[in-house]
Amino acid sequence: MKFELASSLLLPFLAAAAPTDSGASAPAENPTAFTVMSSRSASPIHLLPMNAAGQSFWLGGEPGTYCPLTSGCPPGNMTVLAGNGGSLSVVVPGGQQIYVSPEGALKFTQAHSAYIPTGSSLGPFEYEAGAPGSAFGHYLYTGWGASGFMACPTSDEKWQVFAALQNATVPSGSVDDCLGFSALAVPTDDAGNTWQYI
Repeated sequence: MKFELASSLLLPFLAAAAPTDSGASAPAENPTAFTVMSSRSASPIHLLPMNAAGQSFWLGGEPGTYCPLTSGCPPGNMTVLAGNGGSLSVVVPGGQQIYVSPEGALKFTQAHSAYIPTGSSLGPFEYEAGAPGSAFGHYLYTGWGASGFMACPTSDEKWQVFAALQNATVPSGSVDDCLGFSALAVPTDDAGNTWQYI
């Protein structure tokens, strides 16, 4: 059962990493959309997809999505980032922007609202192509002197994504409980896969 679950969660990422016709896979220099998967060997967060839900980002679990249409809704079954990673790839008019809250949490705006709390950071977020022959790029955040991202445990055994900052206000109260990870960026053709994230 665990193998089946792991296989079903990793299948979209592995498919994106499949070799191209030239025999080598390579991430796009500037993809229109990409998904993110955590990499931290020998840890409980290794190879978990990053998902948007509850206006926050999590490793593992499912994305929180909504579509008001009675038919023709996009699948909304994965979290897809747009362009350089400063926003989510959504259909909803106005889009949904990504930011880091004053507490250090990676967040996204509510649909139909441009509200971002005072003191938040709008980046820089960046998609960085991987080495030649690599199927993955990297999703980076270097604002406020951060060294990328970290996942912090919550009381309900989930892993919330934060900027890797020593002064972040994390659920457990101690940044030492968090695990830094490499945010592998997997280019995808699934731009607009979701109406909106909630």
